[in-house]
Amino acid sequence: MRSPSTGVDAALFSVERLGTVMQPSNDPREIEGVLNPAAARAKNDSLYLFPRLVGKGNYSRIGIAQVRYAGFNPVGVKRDGVVLEPTEPYELHSGGGGCEDPRISFVTPLGCYVMTYTAYSAAGPRIAIAASDDLHVWRKLGLAFFDRQAEPDFNTAINKDAVIFPEAVKDVDGNPCVAMLHRPLFPGTTPEALSRQNSERPIDLLRESIWISYVPLEAIGRDEHLICHFTSHRRLLSPVGSWERLKVGSGTPPVLTRHGWLLVYHGVSANSVDLSTGFTYSAGVVILDRHDITAVRYRSAQPILIPDRSEELSGNVARVVFPTGIDRRDDIGQDVFDIYYGMADSRIGAARLRVPSVLPQSEVGCDVSPTTGTPTL
Repeated sequence: MRSPSTGVDAALFSVERLGTVMQPSNDPREIEGVLNPAAARAKNDSLYLFPRLVGKGNYSRIGIAQVRYAGFNPVGVKRDGVVLEPTEPYELHSGGGGCEDPRISFVTPLGCYVMTYTAYSAAGPRIAIAASDDLHVWRKLGLAFFDRQAEPDFNTAINKDAVIFPEAVKDVDGNPCVAMLHRPLFPGTTPEALSRQNSERPIDLLRESIWISYVPLEAIGRDEHLICHFTSHRRLLSPVGSWERLKVGSGTPPVLTRHGWLLVYHGVSANSVDLSTGFTYSAGVVILDRHDITAVRYRSAQPILIPDRSEELSGNVARVVFPTGIDRRDDIGQDVFDIYYGMADSRIGAARLRVPSVLPQSEVGCDVSPTTGTPTL
């Protein structure tokens, strides 16, 4: 039975909101918002958030804050400073700069934490990568670079929403790799541009999709900077449902469940009441096969989280829930996860996701036909 307030099918994935855990203080570094945090467990098991801190003029840094609990639930944070400032040319532009929207995975074969984040320069947003041994000191490794095998060329596109798999996976040739999901944004494929087109338009599979890019594990072993050099690519996920028709993008880093790799992602739709007032950002789930990450085992037909609380409906950008951090809660039960998400681009909320013991068969394989560009539900 579906809840009218959250879009959740209680027989499938259940989501419980836990409330706001962080909002802007009077610190000038975050006066315009705290949002879209990465989440990672330190080696002492403390949980840290890495929020995007927005100062005056949309100047963004990446902070660090330890999560505080009341019982089993996160209720707030203890701020611990800033871990990334815009200092490199690819993070700076005239009058400002940005290190934004981080995601963090502990990549087991590398033995370190890897952060993907959006670097905002005069060329526009691009994916940048950093690494750390302790979550407090980070070394910037540079911008992601993509070998161009054919169209499209990812290096010339705006690119965001990158997440790294925490374990080695195999590429299409069976080689052990580090894999990254990302969502390049090409001219004409922004939500603003697509909302002006007919809702029945065919999907441009090359330019409106989430992609997987791979870098051989052997190469990174020679030089950790080569984690930025992706050598092969494959389309993973394209828009299907009405709630994601204008854009899909990665949300939280993939985590392993009994069913396979869980990815909480975001979808964008036009405001059904008045297109001039913008868009709605909601969240859905995908399960990828444990051994073949190109195979979708499950995809939610409806969002599991939609903006319907005051903190999500009103802020710097209205009607936004934007999941970016995930924390496994084995202390509560199997396949229970806390999701940390941006609320209206202004503050940070938490929600608890419970994965069902059995995946439903009715939604397996939701994707877009590779020949017609139309939904195959």
